[in-house]
Amino acid sequence: MPRTLIIAEAGVNHNGSLELAKRLVETAKDCGADIVKFQTAKLDSLVSRSARMAEYQKRNIGMEESQKEMLRKLLLSFDDFIELADHCKRVGIHFLSTPFDIESIRFLNGMQDIWKVPSGEITNYPYLVQIAGTGKRVILSTGMAEMAEIAAAVRVLEEHGTKDLTILHCTTEYPAPIQDVNLRVMETLRERFGYPVGYSDHTQGIEVPLAAVALGACVIEKHFTLDRKLPGPDHKASLEPHELKAMVNGIRKIEQAMGSAEKRPSEAEIRNRSVARKSIVAKKRIGVGDVLSSDNITTKRPGTGIDPMRWNEVIGTKAIHDFDEDALIEI
Repeated sequence: MPRTLIIAEAGVNHNGSLELAKRLVETAKDCGADIVKFQTAKLDSLVSRSARMAEYQKRNIGMEESQKEMLRKLLLSFDDFIELADHCKRVGIHFLSTPFDIESIRFLNGMQDIWKVPSGEITNYPYLVQIAGTGKRVILSTGMAEMAEIAAAVRVLEEHGTKDLTILHCTTEYPAPIQDVNLRVMETLRERFGYPVGYSDHTQGIEVPLAAVALGACVIEKHFTLDRKLPGPDHKASLEPHELKAMVNGIRKIEQAMGSAEKRPSEAEIRNRSVARKSIVAKKRIGVGDVLSSDNITTKRPGTGIDPMRWNEVIGTKAIHDFDEDALIEI
């Protein structure tokens, strides 16, 4: 199985602090993620004054204010991202940030060779055109989208220069209820569009992303935080460091376990066959010349003698010599 690309989604879980963002970078590296991802936006280009908070944001923060005021406290500056990208290089993990406006796309274009398009931008035509025009790999999240909307976004990306595309199944709720995940959609997306498919997870715990890898996800994205008790909209639906590490380790084990589609015994299994399988043996003492029948032969371990699948070949023959009870039958 190809190696799964694991994106540790820091998002805005730095709470607007560059130092906290750097600690998230270091944590993602320590946990074994391939990429640490943030979110870049110019506040006035992202949200209007009238935009309200999502229900999950109100619930997770415990208060209601405008989206603009909430995000004002969570966004890093362009200069911060330059420093953060340099910190990723020093730490040894790939930097990635999702842009939420055209200016942020232009700013990030020289800093990364992959784009992660968030679910909320899947219907943003000018945004998709700008992303596709860079010719870089695109990872497209599909939360909240109808199939027709996904098809339209894929068409826009293809028509404007995207050749390397991965589509992520996603359920946009924080945390996402297990019954709303519908992992089988990954196969639908793969069959419908013919592109590699991954999964962006917002459930609590690590079981669902592990299942997604077993179903063929080539990319896994998962929010993480240093502490779920921190204030902010996404912390409660994020993994803490020990959980992120457990998810990464679990994915790497599943990759090994998926192995080959060819059914054949492994070397270890071949060594165990003689112990676990049975042979045809004497049920009781048998004298030379006695006719072998179900009355005097049976099957028992070890499997070093005649294979019981030859039972009908043995039945009705005569014993070639005396056999003690449990002795391997010879013919």
